[in-house]
Amino acid sequence: MYLTSVQARLTVLALLSATTFYCLYKSRRLRNLRISLNPNPKPSSSSSSSSSRNGKLFFISQTGTSKALARRLLDLLTSNNLAFDLVDAKDFEPEDLPKETLVLIIASTWEDGKAPPDARFFTDWLAESAEDFRVGSLLLSKCKFAVFGVGSRAYGATFNAVARDLSKRMRGLGGDEMLPVWEGDVDGGDVDGLFDAWGGKLVKLLKGDGVEDGVVLANGVSAESDAESEEESDDEEYIPESEIVDLEDIAGKGPSRRSAAVSKTNGINGTSNGKKDMVTPVIRASLEKQGYKIIGSHSGVKICRWTKSQLRGRGGCYKHSFYGIESHRCMEATPSLACANKCVFCWRHHTNPVGKSWQWKMDDPLEIVNSAIDQHTKMIKQMKGVPGVTLERLMEGLSPRHCALSLVGEPIMYPEINALVDELHRRRISTFLVTNAQFPEKIKMLKPITQLYVSVDAATKESLKAIDRPLFGDFWERFLDSLKALRDKQQRTVYRLTLVKGWNTKEVDAYFNLFSIGKPDFIEIKGVTYCGSSATSKLTMENVPWHADVKAFSEALALRSEGEYEVACEHAHSCCVLLAKTDKFKINGQWFTWIDYEKFHDLVASGRPFDSKDYMAATPSWAVFGAEEGGFDPDQLRYKKERHHNRSSQVPARPG
Repeated sequence: MYLTSVQARLTVLALLSATTFYCLYKSRRLRNLRISLNPNPKPSSSSSSSSSRNGKLFFISQTGTSKALARRLLDLLTSNNLAFDLVDAKDFEPEDLPKETLVLIIASTWEDGKAPPDARFFTDWLAESAEDFRVGSLLLSKCKFAVFGVGSRAYGATFNAVARDLSKRMRGLGGDEMLPVWEGDVDGGDVDGLFDAWGGKLVKLLKGDGVEDGVVLANGVSAESDAESEEESDDEEYIPESEIVDLEDIAGKGPSRRSAAVSKTNGINGTSNGKKDMVTPVIRASLEKQGYKIIGSHSGVKICRWTKSQLRGRGGCYKHSFYGIESHRCMEATPSLACANKCVFCWRHHTNPVGKSWQWKMDDPLEIVNSAIDQHTKMIKQMKGVPGVTLERLMEGLSPRHCALSLVGEPIMYPEINALVDELHRRRISTFLVTNAQFPEKIKMLKPITQLYVSVDAATKESLKAIDRPLFGDFWERFLDSLKALRDKQQRTVYRLTLVKGWNTKEVDAYFNLFSIGKPDFIEIKGVTYCGSSATSKLTMENVPWHADVKAFSEALALRSEGEYEVACEHAHSCCVLLAKTDKFKINGQWFTWIDYEKFHDLVASGRPFDSKDYMAATPSWAVFGAEEGGFDPDQLRYKKERHHNRSSQVPARPG
């Protein structure tokens, strides 16, 4: 009996102790919360007083777009005597956010709808705080805020997910949203124009010159209730009426608030009859700055450096060594500047549009071919008088005999790709078409191509997602189906592998497993090309393999195939190696990787079925793997620059 009484007393004592501890904890937490919500209004110095009055302008940026926009907004705010501090979210302590009374955020969305890695501590803190019942809904009750999103609509549901989530979390913590989220699309419209409109509206509100649905800002005269804010958020969740809309129509969640501004944008950026130009003025300016000639509303052409090189007698590209094309008579073009991937090694730095389907106005294939040849020959004519360019080679260059449909983007997205290829073949211009393995049905529908490529940038689902950053959620299934579609083609087929050191150079077995799916005639293995620093890619020179690395990888793949493939050719200057099927292209010890182009055109014109063996030609000895020329045509002169670029020399291609 006594023992039971002692146990009961101990239980009561434990409960009282726990209750006392909990009450002390809650009291301390509420006191801290009141302090954070009501910071000392009388700082000790004038400098701290000035700082406390400044709003915070945050940017969350990966490629530099949001940072640049934030700097522009800061200039606008400063010119209007509105004091703000520019802050990189990755350098800010989130615990200090409750002290802020005015916050503007320019936020980019990165992979999988998440913030860039450097800013995830900031966004995660907000998300966790909003979900933590212990924090409550008053943490940011003294904070007014606005968010502008920067993203790509091509990524579907994750478009500007970070900006929308920031808005939701800050409202959940009691923040007072001055403007609903405006959403800029870097691939689909005039982000600059939209951002300027948002910034102008924001400045008016901050200066007290404008009222946003009953909210007067800066002077704090009135504010909408939390209930109204929540109701507004639900009602204004924007669903586009159609897949093809102008950027200003889709940019914000409250189209009714900008109906007047939207009406002014009708007809810009080439929009007509519900369709718009693929190439917006912003994209056009960016590509033209890089030397592209834009054709119509969605195509492009550019002169290759190897075209210039062979015009000067200084050597051709690897396709000259592997397949016998004349580099000075090659036209590099595409009928679709849009792509369904955003590869980390994209040498166009993602200045081209992206999309998962054809959404734009469509130009006539005959007009595209005519314009491409016209623009190409104009660029060839500009080589007249350049040292080394002979009249004979110049005249040959003015009559292109080959078209590499691999300039940029995804050529088979163009709905009339077969008609375009037919027109090229009718003019006896051969075709090398490269696809990024995301449109298997398009591959199946293709008519005979001189040589059809599939980019195989990685051998596993995880590495393919990391390297290609595809738009499609079912990218891996599309990739495998594309390889299967390639297997059914009767003409020459190629896997094109781009080796990125530290990313995919260890996947020999996984790559080999893909051989049996597509059964390609050839496998091109090329080291990634470093295109200079770019915020869109984290690649450095450390990721660029040496030619010796590429050769070793190629030999390991050939060995793994147990004789089905052998290393046939190399082009040391391009850091590129070719594997070829031995049962097709190695006859009595002689390689036949080159193409009889005239025979190919005759076969196409005949309309009869034919396969890759019907138009092959012998490979010259200098192009064969292991030759001392390293794939450099001895009829050309090798041009070498000294490391410090202070002098140059011409030497014969053959060493010694």
